[in-house]
Amino acid sequence: MALPTHWGVRPEETARSYPCDDRVPAPGGTWFRAVSVQAPPDVVYRWLCQMRVAPYSYDLLDNLGRRSPRTLTPGAEDLTAGQRVMTIFELVSFTPGRDMTLRMLPGPGRRLFGDLALTYDVRTDDTGATRLVVKALLGAERGALNEARRRALAWGDLLMMRKQLLTFRTLAEHQAATG
Repeated sequence: MALPTHWGVRPEETARSYPCDDRVPAPGGTWFRAVSVQAPPDVVYRWLCQMRVAPYSYDLLDNLGRRSPRTLTPGAEDLTAGQRVMTIFELVSFTPGRDMTLRMLPGPGRRLFGDLALTYDVRTDDTGATRLVVKALLGAERGALNEARRRALAWGDLLMMRKQLLTFRTLAEHQAATG
């Protein structure tokens, strides 16, 4: 497993199934990103719900320069399938406290990036740390241009999602430490 398709993930995390597996049955690419968080799973999951409000990555690039909130937004945890998440995604399924699966909405994002479904998964590992794992499946559009696009996007996604996951880790750990 190597960059840019895999970052921070463990072999057993790539071997299990995720809800996004049913959304893109024959993917053209599979990416994994993961971090360990020293906070309870419910705190980590609650921060994931904040994606309804902002992307929590490089705000200048993906949030029109507005800073993603550093406090929890009341009601952001009230999830319903069909809600917009991070502007260009739709929440297609979720298990409260455990996972959220998103799919790229039709429109400019899908035209630029292609079909994309991803699951954010939260669970405790055998050390007691919370693991935040993301599995992303890309559409299987064929051709040399699409393959080149997927390779380039993998690097861009790694950069953006690494920042997002590290931000969520920092915020969840701060909340867990301060109550």
